[in-house]
Amino acid sequence: MQKPLVIAYHLVWTAYGWWLPNDPRGSESKIVRNPPLAKIGNLHYGRKMHQPARREVRAFYDRAKPLLRHALLKFTPDEVATAASGLAHAITKHNYTCYACAIMPDHVHLVIRKHKHTAEEMIENLQTLSRERLVAEGFRDPGHPIWTVGGWKGFLDRPSAVRRVVAYVEKNPSEIGRPLQCWPLVTEYNNWPLHPGHSPNSPYARRLRGAR
Repeated sequence: MQKPLVIAYHLVWTAYGWWLPNDPRGSESKIVRNPPLAKIGNLHYGRKMHQPARREVRAFYDRAKPLLRHALLKFTPDEVATAASGLAHAITKHNYTCYACAIMPDHVHLVIRKHKHTAEEMIENLQTLSRERLVAEGFRDPGHPIWTVGGWKGFLDRPSAVRRVVAYVEKNPSEIGRPLQCWPLVTEYNNWPLHPGHSPNSPYARRLRGAR
């Protein structure tokens, strides 16, 4: 049986403390390891079909903030730019190809082409070097985790899916009233692996033709 076709990943992770296991929107966690935190909300595995109002989510995090081991912080515009610099370092170091990047006050979206690294490895590498840059520039204390460990991955199996998610990621900042982000680390999507000059007999091209 063939493995599912993947040409790119949609990677998402949050700043420390901003999507807790018992977040009222639901989460991918199956346990709340902080007993005081467990008392302020029920655990719901998976994203809830009916999402709570924003005021309910804000109220939950107001209650959670004093229960966390580290400060609950959001990124300022200067910190966003520094995080982008760290992500760019990781992308260059590991030879990733990034098609979209949005660094929000409390989470990050990237669209990255399939690579020899797994999605989990890419998230770890991107988090590590961006965290190091934020600490080096004095925006966070060395003991602060900055990111939640791990993240979420979406599998993109065809160029139309990549374009759709790229558009979604690009508009994220404007939805909260921030300017659109244009980072040098981003490469414009060229329809890979069906880009101009591609081999029509490449494994990806053959699989994609068969999947239509």
